[in-house]
Amino acid sequence: MYRRALEGREKAWGPEHTSTLDTVNNLGILYADQGKMAEAEAMYRRALEGKEKMWGPEHTSTLATVNNLGILYADQGKMAEAEV
Repeated sequence: MYRRALEGREKAWGPEHTSTLDTVNNLGILYADQGKMAEAEAMYRRALEGKEKMWGPEHTSTLATVNNLGILYADQGKMAEAEV
């Protein structure tokens, strides 16, 4: 369902719209929960890049994605990356 939502939002609003980026982040959460760490990281990084452009690095939505990426790294034992 997230993939379907993402495709629809990309078509309707474009790849960098805030609603699209929220769906990208949610897809990252799903992939992380499924143990698909590479896919989760790709989604989080995409969401983070877009959110930093749209809202800046200190916006709460941007920081939520930063947090998700940090958790992902910690879960993989990548403590140096998680700490940054």
